[in-house]
Amino acid sequence: MQNKALNRKGGGGTEARDGAEKEEMENVVVTAKTSSPSDDDISPAPPIFFLPPPPPKKAPGGWRSVKYILGNESFEKLASMGLIANLTVYLQTRYNMDGIQLVNVYNIWSGSTNVTPLLGAFLSDAYLGRFRTLLFGSMSSFLGMVVLALTAGMPKLRPLDCPGVSNCQKPQDWQLGVLYSGLGLLAVGAGGVRPCNIAFGADQFDTRTEKGRAQLESFFNWWYFSFTVALVIALTAVVYVQTNVSWVIGYAIPAACLFSSIIIFLIGKHTYIITKSQGTVFVDIAKVIVAARKKRAVSLESSSGHPLYDPPLTESDQRVAKLAHTDMFKFFDKAALITDPSELDDKGLPKNSWRLCSVQQVEQLKLIVGLVPVWFTGIGCFITMDQMNTFGLMQAIQSNNEVHNFKIPPGWMGLISMICLSIWIFIYEQIYLPQARKRSKKNIRFTTRHRINTGIVMAILCMVVAAIVEKSRRDAALKQGTLVSPQSILLLLPQFALSGLIEAFAAVAILEYYTNHLPETMRTLSGAIFFLSFSASSYLNTAIINLVHLVTSNNGKESPWLGGRDLNKVKLDCFYYLIASLAALNLLYFNLFSCRYLEKQVDKRSESRHEEMNEAA
Repeated sequence: MQNKALNRKGGGGTEARDGAEKEEMENVVVTAKTSSPSDDDISPAPPIFFLPPPPPKKAPGGWRSVKYILGNESFEKLASMGLIANLTVYLQTRYNMDGIQLVNVYNIWSGSTNVTPLLGAFLSDAYLGRFRTLLFGSMSSFLGMVVLALTAGMPKLRPLDCPGVSNCQKPQDWQLGVLYSGLGLLAVGAGGVRPCNIAFGADQFDTRTEKGRAQLESFFNWWYFSFTVALVIALTAVVYVQTNVSWVIGYAIPAACLFSSIIIFLIGKHTYIITKSQGTVFVDIAKVIVAARKKRAVSLESSSGHPLYDPPLTESDQRVAKLAHTDMFKFFDKAALITDPSELDDKGLPKNSWRLCSVQQVEQLKLIVGLVPVWFTGIGCFITMDQMNTFGLMQAIQSNNEVHNFKIPPGWMGLISMICLSIWIFIYEQIYLPQARKRSKKNIRFTTRHRINTGIVMAILCMVVAAIVEKSRRDAALKQGTLVSPQSILLLLPQFALSGLIEAFAAVAILEYYTNHLPETMRTLSGAIFFLSFSASSYLNTAIINLVHLVTSNNGKESPWLGGRDLNKVKLDCFYYLIASLAALNLLYFNLFSCRYLEKQVDKRSESRHEEMNEAA
């Protein structure tokens, strides 16, 4: 055999290889013979099975990831709204805060929770990425919720309970320190969660494809659905437990929900598309401002011969939309003006990026500056909504909340706002738009201007109605001589319903305007700017309340408009009329000035996107 094999090898290598391969295959199927003289003595070899290759790993992202994100978001919202909805009642009944201190604490904390998302957006885009920012934010919120649960469960951490309205023990500084530390941790957590939760969910879909865009639209619907369900549970079950069962259990439930949200979020980590931080637009904004200031002495008219630095986008910026040069806010064009060829190196890149910026960077800043006029309009709308979260709930506390032997928790009033918001969205999306589409064959939507105008009108009506109801409530209480007015809490429903319609019209329209105005790469920033308007409204509301209290309390002849724990001793209705007057001024400001920025040429690409969506529909 060996000689024949050698001869074949010498005569033709192909035959030798064929024979060897055949011999190897035979050795796989049949075992080699041993030196035993009998075949019966040979034990059969165990059969060899060739296992199929393992199935390929599922690609990350898509609905497989979103189910974990929605689960995390639902529990997080349930926890946060379970705190916010009844915080006013907790501070008044457990920390014995009077009206001014209570409103200041609530507004400053609420404002802080809406400022920190700006910092969270910066850290997410520049260093941490959205996954880590969400994780750290959720952990901070959990710790803050644990601290608040401890204040409810440990009597030493708060002043003694006071059933009346006078001679109540004030909280000590160290007790307030513990309370503020818990609220501070919650504010830090909000900074990590709010700007990244929707953006991280959107990252799981490839919006460059038609399927991905359709999935993203469904994701927004499911996100809002989960948010609504969590809000309803928080405003009913959790608030009821806090008010009628136990504050300890009522705050332990949100803490447990936050812990569950973290666990769900980590379980789904292997399914996520986690994008790395790729820099932040905040640095580009700073560069444009500095570069334009350095060239402030340069005249654009006399420098018409100098070109603007407008390089094409690199391959790494495939998802970035190229922004065309506009004539808005021309001062910032100086940042992209090439006043000296020496500003560029041999490769055509700026030698100093803090002196010469691209047109793309300049236009990004222009887009943000273009939001400012409408941003101020939003602040005016949100101030009205803030009143219902503080003074509106204080009205509910001093109203007769017993209806057919059932006591309605004051915190449930916020549920009315959410129900009215949901009803309007359902009517608008499921009834009005389909009928309008059948009649005109187009997807006719209310314009942003019409919706914001409607929201401002609702704000005026909300304050007028609240003032009328408050005067009636106070007069009934003074006539009976009791702290709690005999007037039913149900008479407060109209003002809370109008507050929900402010959000349904104005807030939703402004958020949609921010989203459409800015490109997709600035998605995180648009959300942070929106929450920043809530923060500004909270801080401005605090300043107005303290100023009104200072001015009206110095007049000894009449009762002050604000102050103290008893609304029967102040004229809250006069304060409501003041806020209604400010809302009327906001209506004039919007229609005479800021509405023009909704129609600038820089926003034409948003309109074209809407037209494409309408045609597709």
